[in-house]
Amino acid sequence: MLNVRSRLQGWQDRIETVLEDVLPPAQTHPGRLHEAMRYAVLDGGKRMRPLLVYAAGEALGISQGHLDIPAAAIELIHVYSLVHDDLPAMDDDDLRRGKPTCHKAFDEATAILVGDALQALAFQILASHPKLLAFPAQRLRMVELLAQAAGSRGMVGGQAIDLAAVGQTLSEIELENMHIHKTGALIRASVLLAAYSVEVVDAQSVQQLDRFAKCIGLAFQVQDDILDVESDTQTLGKTRGADEAAGKPTYPSIIGMSAAKAKLQDLYDEALEALAAFGDSAHALREIAEFTVKRLR
Repeated sequence: MLNVRSRLQGWQDRIETVLEDVLPPAQTHPGRLHEAMRYAVLDGGKRMRPLLVYAAGEALGISQGHLDIPAAAIELIHVYSLVHDDLPAMDDDDLRRGKPTCHKAFDEATAILVGDALQALAFQILASHPKLLAFPAQRLRMVELLAQAAGSRGMVGGQAIDLAAVGQTLSEIELENMHIHKTGALIRASVLLAAYSVEVVDAQSVQQLDRFAKCIGLAFQVQDDILDVESDTQTLGKTRGADEAAGKPTYPSIIGMSAAKAKLQDLYDEALEALAAFGDSAHALREIAEFTVKRLR
């Protein structure tokens, strides 16, 4: 288990280096924009989505060289979404990853441009980065996958549903549909990007990884909702109770805290079941699943 955690830490260090490399230098004109992009991306976060890329690749026997650019692309999309979500027109948050949000550290206009630029950069590196060891058809497949996961039928659509749900009473099914789009789409894309980084991969294995990712994506949000109630601002690195204050529907508010915790456990059990056929090669994915349901921030 210690070896698995060491490998996860190694991947966190690795993706930090990759992100450092693909981001424009802060001194490159326009300097303020590039400085803000690096502020938003570097030195922060759990890097869960890149870790899923590397761990899914390991389960499928794919070398890390194929995975660096897909892992960076998914994190750039994720950070862009956080920068925009934090804006006053969206969630209006002051803290992210334990430091002032991008629009607080810079300004709202710069934060909007940061999100725009990070999104564009994600697709640019998938399309043309020389370190991505993939044929043109694979690149196109990854671009299509990420675009759909990030767009109106994925993450952005989920955010639209989230904004429309403020002050509303949703059913559990409606809440789950929102989070399948808002959070789950990128988590699912993380494991699929790993599979798409090579020409041929076993279809049954990809299907099981997809099932795992769907469970973990929803579990991540259930735990987020629980922590928003039970944790504190310092531990979370963002404002505690923000969802309740904004009138957003959450699992504890809709089905109760006890039922939310039971749902979290069920999702975790199903995620592990999906990995049964992978044996030792899925140790890292199991560790990520455990972290998802037990994390404190």
